[in-house]
Amino acid sequence: MSAPPRVLTVAGSDSGGGAGIQADLKTMLALGVHGMSVLTAVTAQNSLGVQGAWELPVEAVRAQYRSVVDDIGVQAVKTGMLSSAELVETVADLLADTDAPKVVDPVGVSKHGDPLLAASALDSVRTKLLPVATVVTPNLDEVAQLTGVRVASEPDMRRAAAAVLEFGPRWVVIKGGHLAGGASEEAVDLLTDGTEERWLRAPRHDNRHTHGTGCTLASAIASHLALGHTVPEAVTAAKTYVTGALASGFALGGGIGPVDHGWALRRGEPWDA
Repeated sequence: MSAPPRVLTVAGSDSGGGAGIQADLKTMLALGVHGMSVLTAVTAQNSLGVQGAWELPVEAVRAQYRSVVDDIGVQAVKTGMLSSAELVETVADLLADTDAPKVVDPVGVSKHGDPLLAASALDSVRTKLLPVATVVTPNLDEVAQLTGVRVASEPDMRRAAAAVLEFGPRWVVIKGGHLAGGASEEAVDLLTDGTEERWLRAPRHDNRHTHGTGCTLASAIASHLALGHTVPEAVTAAKTYVTGALASGFALGGGIGPVDHGWALRRGEPWDA
């Protein structure tokens, strides 16, 4: 029996299971690929927020990455929480030496507003990490962090995308889920490489349990790229998967619950990747 496509996530751990490495591996399983992980940080985290975070040594991150890639190999890599400049630069060097699509989720803050990226690391993200990305997936707050562009309307999303592309990624997905005003019944994202442009729209669900949305989208994109899909195909399919996960997000603890990574499986309808 042949092995499924292999996808590697390089990210932090979420002890509550809703985001980070845990969300990535659940997404990969749901989409039919073999998920592998490089742990960059450990967090004490639950539905109420992040109570603590401890970054792993660069040597441990590098050793995990080389261990997996040199023996097993990868068809796609996804990055998440990289909290320091040293860690960002280490991972960027590893990615540059890997012949596979790379999806970069430039995690800046948690769903609860807890900072997950040191201010001193922003320049390293801009100059080292983004240039090696096949797809980068910032939300509106991360766009503002990286470029200074404040998005208040859909036309601003096009300007934000151009600013991110200046740093060198091949494609960018500007996630407009937090966009105020406009067609409030829709959640809109913009995918572009500076030439081709796609507006991805989906119903906006009245559900506060959205923890892990960004990790899940980036992992879904990486999974579909590993399955051989083009970037537009992968992002479109990932948007559909995440929309279903958001619609089925459930309460957990006393705060914000997670999206449901197994939503299709729970309905007895395995997701067709």
